[in-house]
Amino acid sequence: MAEIKFEVIAHIGVLSESSKGWRKEINLISWNGNVPKYDIREWAPNREKMGKGITLSGEEVQSLKKWLESI
Repeated sequence: MAEIKFEVIAHIGVLSESSKGWRKEINLISWNGNVPKYDIREWAPNREKMGKGITLSGEEVQSLKKWLESI
């Protein structure tokens, strides 16, 4: 399996933290040198491991924001 490279361009915030120190974060991340996307996923302390997550373009974030505001 190929190595996944990432660069955290901007840390936006922490949604929650587990008792084991894993944090669910929102970040702007460039995956494998591509255009940065908004990313929501769990990270182990010091970001040595990551859980499954979701990436969103700026356009998708705006759509999500509209839906959340209507709740």
